[in-house]
Formats: sequence, C-alpha cells, structure tokens
Amino acid sequence: MKFSSNPLLSRVLPAWRARLVLILLLGGFVALIGRSLYLQSFRNDFLQQKGESRYARVIEVSATRGRVSDRNGDVLAISTPVKSIWAIPEDAKLSPAQARHLAALLGMDVRELNRKLTTDSDFVFIKRQIAPDVAERVAALNLPGIQQQREYRRYYPAGDIAAHVLGFTGAEDAGQEGIELAYDNVLAGRPGSRRVIKDRRGQIVEDVASIKAPQDGKDLTLSLDGKIQYLAYASLKQAVAEHKAKAGGIVVLDVKTGEILALANLPTYNPNNRFGLVGAQLRNRALTDTFEPGSTLKPFTAALALEKGKVRFDTLIQTAPGHLTIGSATIHDAHVHGMLTVAQVIQKSSNVGAAKIALSLPAEDMWQMFDALGFGNPLHFGFPGEVGGRLRPVKSWKPIEQATMAYGHGISVTLMQMARAYMVFARDGDLLPLTLTKLDAPPLVGKTVFSAQTAHEVRAMLEMAVQPGGTAPKAQIAGYRVAGKTGTAHKLESGSYAQKFVASFVGFAPATDPRLVVAVMIDEPSGAGYYGGDVAAPAFARVMAGSLRALGVPPDSDLHPLLVANKEDAAVKEDM
Repeated sequence: MKFSSNPLLSRVLPAWRARLVLILLLGGFVALIGRSLYLQSFRNDFLQQKGESRYARVIEVSATRGRVSDRNGDVLAISTPVKSIWAIPEDAKLSPAQARHLAALLGMDVRELNRKLTTDSDFVFIKRQIAPDVAERVAALNLPGIQQQREYRRYYPAGDIAAHVLGFTGAEDAGQEGIELAYDNVLAGRPGSRRVIKDRRGQIVEDVASIKAPQDGKDLTLSLDGKIQYLAYASLKQAVAEHKAKAGGIVVLDVKTGEILALANLPTYNPNNRFGLVGAQLRNRALTDTFEPGSTLKPFTAALALEKGKVRFDTLIQTAPGHLTIGSATIHDAHVHGMLTVAQVIQKSSNVGAAKIALSLPAEDMWQMFDALGFGNPLHFGFPGEVGGRLRPVKSWKPIEQATMAYGHGISVTLMQMARAYMVFARDGDLLPLTLTKLDAPPLVGKTVFSAQTAHEVRAMLEMAVQPGGTAPKAQIAGYRVAGKTGTAHKLESGSYAQKFVASFVGFAPATDPRLVVAVMIDEPSGAGYYGGDVAAPAFARVMAGSLRALGVPPDSDLHPLLVANKEDAAVKEDM
C-alpha cells in the first residue's frame, strides 16, 4: 500500500484545534511584545543592570593609613604602595600552563589558585601586597580576568626596636597589635570605590566614574623619643645577653608630663617580617606580665608610716637577730644589721625592718595606699592587653601577709605600674596619668598620694640606697644624683616559690629636680649574679645617663669619680 493512500491521511481534524493553536501562538507573541514594552518602558534600569553586569565592575580604592612618628617627627610607621592581584572568576579562564606560571610567580600552590578561580563570587583576591617587580611580571603575562590594584603595606623603619609599642597591621591594613590596634580608628582611612568597564578578555579598559573618594587616615605623634627608645632597647639587650636571662623589660617616663619616652621588651620581633612569629615574642611584658616586685615596694611602706606619723626619718628599728617569726612563718634578713634607722632600713633593704614598720600600720591604710598607687587595676592609658596585677582584698589579709607585702611578696604588679608609682617620690607626692601620645602641655595637677615632705624624705632614703652601704652603687651616674631601689624576688610556679628570680631596679634622676623615671626588669637571670643591684642597676645607669644627656638635663652634682663601695659594703644585697 502506498503511503499517500494511507487512511489516516484522509481523516479530517476538528477545526477548533487549529484555531486553538493559532490563538495560543498569537497569545505568546502578545505576551512577549508586552513584556518587551514593559521592560523597555518601565524597567529600563533592570536591562541596564543586566547589561552592566557583563561589562562593568565596582572596584574598591584603598585609603592611605596615617603615619606614626615619635615626638621629634621621626617616622616609626608608614604605608608604602604595593600591588594586589585579583580576578573576576568567570572571566579568568586560564590554561593549566598559565595557572602554573601565575602560581609560580606569586609563590602559591597551583591548587589554591585554581580553587580561588572557581568560586561563584564576582571578585576574589588571589595574592595581597606583592612587590612591584612581581606585579610587573604578572601584568606582562596578559592573562584574561587577572587584574591588579594598588594597596598599601605598613613599613616600620625602627624594626624590632619599637615593635611592642607600635604593633602591626594585617592584610586588610587594620591594626592587630599595639598602637596600630589601640588607635586604629584614628589611623585607618575609609576606602573609596570606582566604576570601571572591562573588555571581553576581562581587562580593565576605562574608568567610568569615582563613586566614593577614599579618606586617608590621620597621622599620630607618640610620646616616644626615638633616641631614648634605641638606648633603652640596646641596654636591655646587653643586660639580657650578659646575664643569660629569659626575658626583660624597660620603661622610661617623663616625670614632668607622664609621657612614656621609651618602652622595650625582650624577646621581640621584626614587624616587617613576621614569618614564624610566636606568642612569647608578641607579649608586651612591661604591660602584660606581672611579677612580685620584691624590695622595690619597701619605700612605699616607709612613706605610709611617715605620712601617718608612725615613724620619722631617723626612728630606730631593731632588726636583730636578723629574723622575725609571725605565727608559723619566719621572715629573714640576708645580713644581721642590728639597730637601723628607717632610712637605713631602705638603704640596707631589711625585710625585718620593713615588716615591723608595716605591722605598726592598719592593714586598711596599706591597702588604700596600694590602690591609690594604681596596683591591682590596669592603668587605662589606652594600650591593649594591659593587666592590673594582683592586690587581694584587705579582709583576707593575715598578719604574715601584711608583713610580707611590705617588702613586695604576696602582691604582683607590672613594670609599668612600678615605674608610674615611683613618680610619687620623683614629684611632690602626686601621680600623673600616663600617655603614649605626645602632649601639647603637661597636666596641671596630679593625684595626691603623699605629702611633699614625705616624698622628699623617701627621696633622700632612695639616694642612700644608691651610695656605698646601699644595695645599688652600680646605679650611680657621673654628674647626677640618683635615687632608686633594687628588687630581687623568687618566681612563683605552681603555687610555690621556685629557685628562679626576677631582678629589678626602679629609680629617678636628677635627685634634686627629677626629670626621668627608669624601671628595669630582668626575668630569670642565670649568669654569675641575680640580685637587682648587680643585674638591673647597671642597665638603669646606662639608660638614665644617656637619656639625661639626650634631653639636655643639666648635672646636679660635681663630675667626680663614682664612689666605690668598700669590701664590707660591697656585700650588701637586698633581702628576698
């Protein structure tokens, strides 16, 4: 049978079916025409948006971070221009050879590169803050969808010398540590944005417009003095190396203003190269590490007793037979001194004498004095990570604890707290708030803790401690009268005292009109000596002498040879 004679072809379809198909086709055409008219007349922005998404991009424009400089205008932190490589993943269709070449130039694993180029986002950073010469070699490859933009990388000219003060920024140019973190809202600018047009290869061919202009960050001037900072760092490094110590810290304060002129710690790090950085290097020990101050706390006990009228400068204290039993505990002196005046208790650093003075005072008065000096609470001068130390509530004190706190045991402080506390003796009994930024004018008044007379009397005692017969003749400086106190304390480990020590010295000069306070702490000296007078006092003398001369402070003493202790006096060490 022929196909043309098939009976199926002779069947007549209903007329309504043809009409229905025609109506549906016409309805579809009408809907398309209506949709087209609607989009072009009322939703023109939609079409433009879809079109622009294929050829336009909004790119962030980085802002410059503010500079950080010392009080003399020397730059400590500055942002330098670098390049960052970014991509439009849908346009970055790289061959395996191109991907390997790009990854090699950027020092990346090719798998990481491919992972970034297969994301669903419209924008992805491939490598941030690369060197300009590397960026030029990447640009020479002329790869589709691979772009560059200018950013800024932080550079620290002083390197590791001021690392713990300055801190550093991260890849997003935001502060991570130190001043960079504390003043991030001041230093950080606000990024802008611009609209660009790309070609079919994904390359930027034209800047269309600036949507938002970037706002650069503000500059910051610190209270640090670059010369004194270097001197402090170098002297601390010498002391730590000489005495084979675990760590150390040093602080230099301006007595007249409360400005921090230097702050250094060891171990340290180079903020320009933080590869392999560990937590111990990051710690700003002068603010974050606490220790029992030892004998450096004795002058405050004597000052309170003078202030309350319990003793006078020349009041005699019987320290024989060199030990004092309170309950089941016994306090010892390293030497049997016999009868000592209050001034000699500080000069010879007698634990027994300090304990007897403390026990003549109400415990509440001692606690209030420690609290007024800033112990037990952070100093709140704007530095991140600062701790407050440990000052137990007075209600929990026992007589033995009150006695041991008189010579710096049972209480913990930071080096910065000790440095600031000694300002009461360097000034007329008052304390100033500390600052890490340069002041236009010094504060008019401070917080009064002791009377001026008490401060002057304790200052005289601290001068005696630096002379032969005291614990710190190595703290003397030619041409200047020095006042200060040594400290040597066992370290607490797992609730008990270990055979490890913290050696410290805190002092000021010139004693007739103090200008600077310098505090030195050496953690776990393991060389020939571990007493504060042998370990920390020489570092103090180097820093104080150089700092006074750098500031042009006139001498207050004749330039005679330093007084050398005789054989008997040379054996005087502070008690622990």
